[in-house]
Amino acid sequence: MTTESDARDELIDLAADFYDQFADGRIPEMTLPTRTKSNIEYDEESGVWTYGDRTSTRSANSVRGARKLLKAAYTIEFLADQLDDDRSSTLRELYYLSESWDNDEAQFKSQDESNDLVEDLEIVTGVTREDFHMRPEESGAKVMGPLEIREQTNRGDREIHCQLDVGQGGYQIPNNPDTIEFLDNDAEFVLCVETGGMRDRLVENGFDEAHDALVVHLGGQPARATRRLTKRFRDELDLPVVVFTDGDPWSYRIYGSVAYGSIKSAHLSKYLATPEARFIGIQPEDIVEYDLPSDPLSDSDINALESELEDPRFQTDYWEEQIELQLDIGKKSEQQSLASRGLDFVTDTYLPERLGEMGVL
Repeated sequence: MTTESDARDELIDLAADFYDQFADGRIPEMTLPTRTKSNIEYDEESGVWTYGDRTSTRSANSVRGARKLLKAAYTIEFLADQLDDDRSSTLRELYYLSESWDNDEAQFKSQDESNDLVEDLEIVTGVTREDFHMRPEESGAKVMGPLEIREQTNRGDREIHCQLDVGQGGYQIPNNPDTIEFLDNDAEFVLCVETGGMRDRLVENGFDEAHDALVVHLGGQPARATRRLTKRFRDELDLPVVVFTDGDPWSYRIYGSVAYGSIKSAHLSKYLATPEARFIGIQPEDIVEYDLPSDPLSDSDINALESELEDPRFQTDYWEEQIELQLDIGKKSEQQSLASRGLDFVTDTYLPERLGEMGVL
């Protein structure tokens, strides 16, 4: 785990490198991997997405490049001071804070610009934004299940049981889940769930208690903290991880981000991705077998499915069969379409049967 001092040192070293280039009579520059789809490689050995060998250079030999380095220098100073003061801020606050900087050229024009710069600093320094004390806006992702933890907070450590000490909402995942210490658990597996409605159904029906499951609400495309905690469940508690989403191409990509990482965060794939995670459903064959209520595939759905057939993450016999079937039937279904067979069907029949087939139960 990176300490605050280590994170600050990495930032200062980067700023010192700019200074040294000036002192040597060189035009300052910063080199980092090219962050495009064409420079993303699937690492067969680790099973995650990583950046390739292509690089791009932010150089002060152009006005645009000089502005980027100026903004980087101001951001480095802000983050170093923040660490000195043991404070934190959100990505949104950084964007607005730049308006108070004394150089108009250093101010950000959009939040996308400030977000991208923070990611650049992560890549170059090898330090995560969480260790810079930078927080995203709240993701709302939560955990419910037989797990006891100790969490570090600004008001001291607190011990929490993620069933006994929380309400129906569960335990909210903090921005930096590396501050969590696992004390004890009786969990048998982790079930990552895409939608809040399905998560609530599972908790209301007592699925976490009946099957000793850690139910993790992904909240759509999962935040980094959610993916990091899921990886820790797998690596440190040796728990099987299964991902339960809607039955459409965009939800399959949610599974892909949990299991293999995403293009946007490829520099952190080994920190965030859980390549052992398995997809439980909704499968296209479930739509047929259970005659689930469905919607027709849109043109964008079809294009996405065809793209996934070329995606290394989905080039397995299982995924090729499922995607080809979905293209053939031309349908997609939501998780909650299982309610067409009764409110208890998902917890009493669908999930136990699927988990049994997968060897998890």
